[in-house]
Amino acid sequence: MLRRNALATSMLLIGALLLTSCTGSNTTPNPTGEADPNATLTVRLSLEPSNLDIRRTSGASLEQALIDNVYQGLVTRDGDDNNAIVAALATAWTVSPDGLTYTFTLRQGVTFHDGSALTAADVVTSLQTAKDDPTIQSSSDLANVASIASPDASTVVVTLAKPNIDFLFAMTGRAGLIFKSGDATNFQTAANGTGPFRVESRNAGQSLTLSRYDGYWGDKAGVAEVVLDYIPDQSAATNAAVAGDVDVALEIDPELRGQIEGTNNFTIESGLTTDKGTLAFNNQRAPLNDQRVREALRLAIDHKALIETLGSGDELYGPIAPLDPGYEDLSGSISYNPDRARELLAQAGAENLSLTLTIPNVYPTTIPTFLVSSFADVGVTLKVNSVDFTAWLQDVYTNHDYDLSFVRHVEARDFGNWANPSYYFGYDNAEVQGLYAQSLATTDQQQSSDLLAEAARIVSDEDAADWLFLSTPLTAVGTNVSNFPKNSLNVRLPLAGVTVAAE
Repeated sequence: MLRRNALATSMLLIGALLLTSCTGSNTTPNPTGEADPNATLTVRLSLEPSNLDIRRTSGASLEQALIDNVYQGLVTRDGDDNNAIVAALATAWTVSPDGLTYTFTLRQGVTFHDGSALTAADVVTSLQTAKDDPTIQSSSDLANVASIASPDASTVVVTLAKPNIDFLFAMTGRAGLIFKSGDATNFQTAANGTGPFRVESRNAGQSLTLSRYDGYWGDKAGVAEVVLDYIPDQSAATNAAVAGDVDVALEIDPELRGQIEGTNNFTIESGLTTDKGTLAFNNQRAPLNDQRVREALRLAIDHKALIETLGSGDELYGPIAPLDPGYEDLSGSISYNPDRARELLAQAGAENLSLTLTIPNVYPTTIPTFLVSSFADVGVTLKVNSVDFTAWLQDVYTNHDYDLSFVRHVEARDFGNWANPSYYFGYDNAEVQGLYAQSLATTDQQQSSDLLAEAARIVSDEDAADWLFLSTPLTAVGTNVSNFPKNSLNVRLPLAGVTVAAE
């Protein structure tokens, strides 16, 4: 690595997160030496998990650190190939013509990090537990499973109650992770998976260290050790990169990139995400239950100017990101037009309107400041209620007590939120709900995508929310690093193939 020094004196783990989310690049920046199999790869991240229990603790930071590195499912997703579903602990699978029966052929020679062999019973127990125990994260993804069985030692069969074209994708998430049956590991502080790395140690408030698992069933990890350094403050993260304390820095501040580039030790890359910066409207609360008001608010926002102000991001005019099925470029559906916004507000009797934006304080003040100015230009007074994320979860997500809200929705294939009237958006459209149900029930991928696209157009046309941007974060990749992955690293950070050049 680039020589890692102690961070205690210069890296205070305080401050607010910027807009950008965790992602990286697959470009190879021409390392100066041969790959060193004994190297340590040090990666700066911003969001630290509160513990290591990936089954029962929420938060994308756990998936980012542990899935594909420490824990695996029967299948996983390849973020650098449009989130294609690929083999992991299963070498192959078949789906019955009616879309109800999934037959998985298990990989042989797989062991957990404690040395015990993976068995079909481990797979059946893991999936059955995830289905039956509502305290397990994403348990609802298996609610449609009718049965899980193992007819022989190398086969597991999952039968659904009704077809669900997203089932395999759901199996790439937490509900599909495989654990050792009866494992006594304290999962809050330790781990026992089947991945290319094992958890070596955790220094709460600073770092998580992974070490190569020499008993791994596949190609051995390219480095001996990975240190995930959690540095939430952007200035501290930039200092760490400049000082050579990290090999890769995710989520760098666009305004500080010049300092990192000036070292000539990094290339600055960006990748695709499903990270949607969503300005939510409370569709159940007046006057936001009036589409004219919602449309006016969208027309008041100059998205290009906002993205230029933020320093990164792409325009997004609908609820589906380009990496997901059903994506369609909806840029022609609405454009910046403050004059029309004022007309619509007048028609709705909503002149001199006052609204409150509830926003977690982890986001930069640039976003609410821009919105306050934009809305003021059309006669809307926007008050900003900046809260910690716990308060946002209680007030907005749970109690639906808000006018406008901003958070980044990083999840892939999350259109189902728009088909759920109980979700905090409060959006209730029977046609959208029907189209979404049809998209899941079909076994034809193109038909499913077309149905989702049709539903997404309705959501956008009815101005159910505004999508301020699609996050395209910047990552500083050291010139000594090769094969760093590219896309969707805000939720997945697969590091087995990464190498670091010898010094």
